[in-house]
Amino acid sequence: MLSTLRPAIVMVVLMTMLTGIAYPLAITGVAQVAAPWEANGSLIRDGETVVGSALIGQAFSDPRHFWPRPSVTADAPYNAAASTGSNLGPTSAALSGRVAAEVGRLRAAGLTAIPADAATASGSGLDPHISPEYAKGQIARVAAARGMAEADLAALVERQTEGRLLGIVGEPRVNVLQLNLALDGRN
Repeated sequence: MLSTLRPAIVMVVLMTMLTGIAYPLAITGVAQVAAPWEANGSLIRDGETVVGSALIGQAFSDPRHFWPRPSVTADAPYNAAASTGSNLGPTSAALSGRVAAEVGRLRAAGLTAIPADAATASGSGLDPHISPEYAKGQIARVAAARGMAEADLAALVERQTEGRLLGIVGEPRVNVLQLNLALDGRN
């Protein structure tokens, strides 16, 4: 019986060492050399303090900051452990009610033109970006709350707008955390 079990045990140990230890360490090493910022979570720092990630949105509700798009993660906005879509379809009364409530909140805050991303969550509920149109729609509110010139904020939004990848892939977007850090003079 030992002669039958021994090759199986050796293979389990060998494959565990190879696929569970050697391969992940090799891939981690390659990632650290090839793309260290991305491999370490695309962390955004304020000095030595990590303030967030360029890949995961954060909830901002202060009128002095630009607001992100809604998040529908389970227990708290932008909870990466609960990343998921709402699974509500276009005929869902719950989705229609949520969007209508968000549109009402944004209209009460002074937005007149409300782009789709302002009232709807992303598929993961974690998207850190908003459209340049949504960012521009918030300029008047943020300028009034901060006592700043709208032209200065418009220039800041323009500087923080990321273009399409290679000029063709994706849509122009603004990372809300990076925009708010720049607004606060930290970035």
